[in-house]
Amino acid sequence: MTFTLRPGPQGPGLPSRLRTWLGPSPLQQVLLFAGVLAIFALFGSNTVDSMQRMGLTPGFDFLFHQANFEIGESVLRYSAGDTYARALAAGLANTVKVAVVGCVLATVLGVALGIARLSGNLLLATFVHGYVELVRNTPLLLQLFLWSAIIHALPPPRGAYAFLESVYLSNRGVYVPSVSLQGLSWAIWLPAILLTAYGSLSLARRLLTGATFYLPKATLTVLGSLVVCYLALTSFGLAATIDLPTKGGFNIKGGLTLTPEFFALLIGLVVNASASISEIVRSGIQSVKSGQWEAARALGLKPAQIMRLIVLPQALRVITPLMISSFLDLTKNSSLAVAIGYPDIVSVANTTANTTGQALEAICIIATVYLTLSLSVSALMNRYNSRIVLRGETRR
Repeated sequence: MTFTLRPGPQGPGLPSRLRTWLGPSPLQQVLLFAGVLAIFALFGSNTVDSMQRMGLTPGFDFLFHQANFEIGESVLRYSAGDTYARALAAGLANTVKVAVVGCVLATVLGVALGIARLSGNLLLATFVHGYVELVRNTPLLLQLFLWSAIIHALPPPRGAYAFLESVYLSNRGVYVPSVSLQGLSWAIWLPAILLTAYGSLSLARRLLTGATFYLPKATLTVLGSLVVCYLALTSFGLAATIDLPTKGGFNIKGGLTLTPEFFALLIGLVVNASASISEIVRSGIQSVKSGQWEAARALGLKPAQIMRLIVLPQALRVITPLMISSFLDLTKNSSLAVAIGYPDIVSVANTTANTTGQALEAICIIATVYLTLSLSVSALMNRYNSRIVLRGETRR
């Protein structure tokens, strides 16, 4: 028997929003919701009883105990004497690092591949098509194993491949030049980095949306800013030096080191995500009507100008919503890092669960972290999409 609440003569019945949530059969919905809650309560009670029988105390108090295990690499400073909370924070920082860098590189490579797929060069278009089909039809985990095996098969540091005498590629990782900020506090150089990032995003936005961009004026502005920053730093007795990697004995010293695990994970995620992004870019470009291309050619614009000034600004409205899914996939796929030894949040949480026995809490932490990251990426991209979406009259 189905019970349905309908507006009666005494009033309108349930509020419209609540009526929408409950549907045409509110009693059944309430009973179903109560049943689900009862099942979760039963599972929770059994879990707590089992943990207590094993001598484990449910809760997150273990986060403030000493971890007593090392992490291979970390953006944050960490040692075995730190707490489990610090260890998990280090793993989270590693996850965020590979996700952010991966999204940027995958976007650049994916856009280039998407444009190349539509190239009039048959050889280039065929190569990109084969690349996309191969990458999209093989498991990501298998690709990560492949890249990890390739990197570990590289020569040792003594025989490392050198590029421009400043970049070295060996089985111990990739060594690249780094900038050493001597005597600079966060209050001084962090704003400089933020301003640089803002300027880069502004330039990219102008290039993608077809806004007016004057190269000589921009060059003078950048050079002037660099001179002002240099004078400001030297006046305070501060300096920024470039640290180049150099071969020394059986190892390479100096510069910034990208570990084999991080490099393999980054390449695997970027290559895999770029294949999907290239298809998104291709579909976005093809969504622009042919009349736009013909009108641009009639105006005498070059193919590169047509793509930058006419096509890409319109294609962005189709590309952006789909890019959200690709960025989310890359962020969540970073959890496969544990398979090749990169210490991300999943790897650190697994180690924490093994040493403390708090497996349920570790799983909850992992789920919370990836849920937060996914919602954050989605919110940022949806905000950007709301700024570029067409308003008012739709396109004809």
